[in-house]
Amino acid sequence: MAKGMAGMMKQAQKLQAKLAKVQEELADKQVEGSSGGGMVVVTANGQQDILAIKISPEVLDPEDVDMLEDLVMAAIHQAKEKSQQMAEEEMQKATSGLIPPGMNMPGLGM
Repeated sequence: MAKGMAGMMKQAQKLQAKLAKVQEELADKQVEGSSGGGMVVVTANGQQDILAIKISPEVLDPEDVDMLEDLVMAAIHQAKEKSQQMAEEEMQKATSGLIPPGMNMPGLGM
């Protein structure tokens, strides 16, 4: 029984190290969200940090600030969704074969 526990602990340590590496790599990966046909573009990394916002000059209208705010929010939302999806896919790749099928890993998006 002790051998089984030691094996499980070793697998858990491997998984933890692999997940830490994936998290580190996600900081360097980028996705973009856009709105208004590309008039507002938001860049985020794989950890859902917003890195940049680009706004096309054509969308700047002092009479319609609400529209610009909506476009920025929509682009941010899309960038964060793409970032989260990318992170989940990378985590699933990293844990493939290490987590038994059907085992739920809360907090890891699984």
